[in-house]
Amino acid sequence: MNSLANAQTNPMKLITPPFLQKGDTIAIVAPAGILKNRKAVINLAKKQAEVWGLKVVFGKNMFKTDNHFAGTDEERCQDFQDALDNPNIKAIWAARGGYGSVRILDMLDFSNFKENPKWIIGYSDITAFHNHVHNLGVETVHGIMGTSFQDTPEVIAKSVESLRKALFGEELNYKITPSKYNQNGTVSGELVGGNIAILASMLGSESEISTEGKILFIEEIGEYKYSIDRMLQSLKRANYFTKVKGIIVGDMTKVKKNSTPWGSSIEQLILDVVPNDIPVLFNFPAGHEPDNRALIMGRNVELAVGSKQSSVVFN
Repeated sequence: MNSLANAQTNPMKLITPPFLQKGDTIAIVAPAGILKNRKAVINLAKKQAEVWGLKVVFGKNMFKTDNHFAGTDEERCQDFQDALDNPNIKAIWAARGGYGSVRILDMLDFSNFKENPKWIIGYSDITAFHNHVHNLGVETVHGIMGTSFQDTPEVIAKSVESLRKALFGEELNYKITPSKYNQNGTVSGELVGGNIAILASMLGSESEISTEGKILFIEEIGEYKYSIDRMLQSLKRANYFTKVKGIIVGDMTKVKKNSTPWGSSIEQLILDVVPNDIPVLFNFPAGHEPDNRALIMGRNVELAVGSKQSSVVFN
């Protein structure tokens, strides 16, 4: 039975990797896009981790260039594999997203990781890892990456603090102001999801996730509304919204305008594929904006959507 079938039929709670402690070592690696001229920014991420009392190592190939990518597939895979296999490394933090994670997923050997899980951290293209590792039965963290530190400390302060809380095992919950598009209700379930384009691209693969009985988080950047609609319709046809318990909608950043107007808001576009009897929370601060709060993927979460205030509470 493959990992996807296991994840869909096994009701057991996902494994929580050991929370970080001062003195632990983490690795920053670049499994996807190029880091050209971004070494100074990545060093800021390293310094932040050191403020938390952590030791930081870089993937040896991280600053290499292979056209669009941070090194060849083999080089990026080797850095990630080294971090997976090194027992002294307690977390793997993606330097950036972009594109390229899917090219190395099937090259990686997760055998040691399954025996000794560790945190995998990132968002956007790193959704490929969130989904794949979810099917291996291990929690991950959807949160800021190395390149997020290009924004000023004041702007990303809440994002940084939320990541620290997630990784060090502190209480993590959020209160969200209402949106007129919200669908009210209270549910609980495992949190899954990520970037819409990556979710759609995983359909039919071992990295496809099941949303049955779960809470789905989605976010997107730089797409036309018709493109977002096409991807959501694909997810709908794959039953992503049939038995889902709730939806958390993060940032829909830099949505492009088509020459022919779409005719409705991005919120309504999303509601078009979602049953009207499940809770939907809009405007959660996660995705491609500087305010990008950490989410523990695979963790049981309580979603309460109300007319005056909503909350997301991790158990």
